[in-house]
Amino acid sequence: MVKNTTSTTAFADTKPHYHLLDGLRGVAALTVVCFHVFEAYATSHVDQKINHGYLAVDFFFILSGFVVGYAYDDRWKTMTVNDFIKRRLIRLHPMVVIGALIGASVFYFQGCAAWDVSKVSGTRLLIATLINAALIPATPGFEIRGVGEMYPLNGPTWSLFFEYIGTILYAFVLRKLPTQVLSLLVLLAGCGLAAFAIWGPYGDLCAGFSLTEENITGGSLRLLFSFPAGLLLSRIFKPIRVKGAFWIGSLSIVILSAIPRIGGTENFWMNGLYDTICVVLIFPVLVYIGASGKTTDRITTRLCQFLGDISYPLYMVHYPFIYWYYAWVKNENLTFEQSWPGALALVMGSVLLAYVCLKRYDEPVRRFLAKYLLRAQKN
Repeated sequence: MVKNTTSTTAFADTKPHYHLLDGLRGVAALTVVCFHVFEAYATSHVDQKINHGYLAVDFFFILSGFVVGYAYDDRWKTMTVNDFIKRRLIRLHPMVVIGALIGASVFYFQGCAAWDVSKVSGTRLLIATLINAALIPATPGFEIRGVGEMYPLNGPTWSLFFEYIGTILYAFVLRKLPTQVLSLLVLLAGCGLAAFAIWGPYGDLCAGFSLTEENITGGSLRLLFSFPAGLLLSRIFKPIRVKGAFWIGSLSIVILSAIPRIGGTENFWMNGLYDTICVVLIFPVLVYIGASGKTTDRITTRLCQFLGDISYPLYMVHYPFIYWYYAWVKNENLTFEQSWPGALALVMGSVLLAYVCLKRYDEPVRRFLAKYLLRAQKN
């Protein structure tokens, strides 16, 4: 690992980051944006292009467990649970809030016939904005879009809901587990994850975004395997020599995300097996490779830092405009060939917006919060 200057992704932490992992997180975030763009042309998950982009969330959970274990496992003699939770809130929650505000600001302008937002009062929109910003899942009475999302103003927020659960589990339980017990937990959760993917109702792991029984089960299993698996990796990690680790990892993430649906509608188990192999076997290896690799040239170093810096903001601000894009494609009955300039503009605009939010909002807010919320600890 190269001990470079601390990335802005680390903000409230003191240890240097693994810059290659930051870069891989940025690549995964871009695949999520592309996955969501192609939702506009799909009739179901079976025929969607960039078909397995949803697996990026599992990659994020593994990365999160690895980074949290690396950053905090050896600090509990001087750090309280309260201090840890403050740090995680400072790191994560400002973008939850701005994502909700952006989603609310464009809500009435989407114009898709599938969502008759004209019937949603300003009061209901305000309530939806507040509960989204507070990371409270929307129950059916407050789900203002009508498609069953936990966070109808900014769909991807659901994974932050589970990320916070992972934070709480780490603070109170996971950090205290011996490595052997943690290994057993990862094994059992991996078996549960495989069972859900292979024999579950979807034939995939694209679950967690709704308050249905299947989604809560799927989202919980995704977290309960991936976050502890990343934590376990951080405990047993010993770097190996890997040349071109960033490019190997990036190409792998793109290819694995773009693979078409396997097995069609008749053999759901085949796609579930593919998802299981990606999450349980391949992603931990990619994290291990990324943590082992080094950036050996200025271009790769800067690229990894940029991708790492925008990865979380990009994930949290792009989706409100996906609703808009979806409406445009559906209302005009457009093919991808007819609307690809709009898709390209959405991706590039989302990256630009993510960078602006990072520099003009996220970093200043985190500085402010760290100054006042962590002041007592420093003293």
